[in-house]
Amino acid sequence: MFGLGKLLYVVVLCVNGIAILSEDRFLNRIGWGLLQTLQSQFQNQYGMQAADASIKSRLVTLIGAIRTLLRFPLIFVNVLIILYEVPFG
Repeated sequence: MFGLGKLLYVVVLCVNGIAILSEDRFLNRIGWGLLQTLQSQFQNQYGMQAADASIKSRLVTLIGAIRTLLRFPLIFVNVLIILYEVPFG
């Protein structure tokens, strides 16, 4: 059955996946690094596809915020999940 516990696991796994994205190895290659986003915002000030870049810049900002703000809470939540799963499997 699908319950709140499984939903919590899915959310934690997704946030873990976002948190481990490397800006140097992955995000810059697909154009989602902070530098590329700042360059596209600079170009958008002169009338080039403002709506798409706004969504992209917001997603890049969200990824950066998850990577910085949720680092230590994620470690704590992951340890709690591991400590719960080991004895109760």
